[in-house]
Amino acid sequence: MTDTTNAATKIKTTKHATSPFGVPDYGIPKFEIPKFDLPNTEMPEAFREMTEKGVAHARDTYEKGKVASEEAADLLKNTYVTVAKGATDYNLKFIEIARANTNTAFDYANAMLGVKSVPEFFELSTTHARKHFEIMTAQTKELATLAQKMTTDIAEPLKSGVTKVFNNSIT
Repeated sequence: MTDTTNAATKIKTTKHATSPFGVPDYGIPKFEIPKFDLPNTEMPEAFREMTEKGVAHARDTYEKGKVASEEAADLLKNTYVTVAKGATDYNLKFIEIARANTNTAFDYANAMLGVKSVPEFFELSTTHARKHFEIMTAQTKELATLAQKMTTDIAEPLKSGVTKVFNNSIT
């Protein structure tokens, strides 16, 4: 029984080599997959031509797609610049209008301080309201014209660019 106990202890304490995956190697033989050489066959000429035409077509399509995507990126970049400029112009005009309206309101308030009678108050108020309405109408027209110009400036390059891309993709 001591031989059996010694053998069991020996097995438990023996270190086994491990594989690259961390699994112990218990001396099991390793079998490799046999390598088969494929026969050297010649590819038919028609198949080779068809493959070359397919590769040439794929390259051509890739080049067209690359050019179209670059044109689209340039178009979007230019459109963004146009939008940014148009928005800046619109906002500057809006700030100018707000400043003019604020000055008009202060001028009206200053004129109201000098009113001495009720009829003078109504006359000043009526004149101010009429003048303010005319100015506001003109300002609204200016903003609308500016917004329309900005929209046209944005739409024209987009329209021509999209038309060009579609015409190029059809051919």
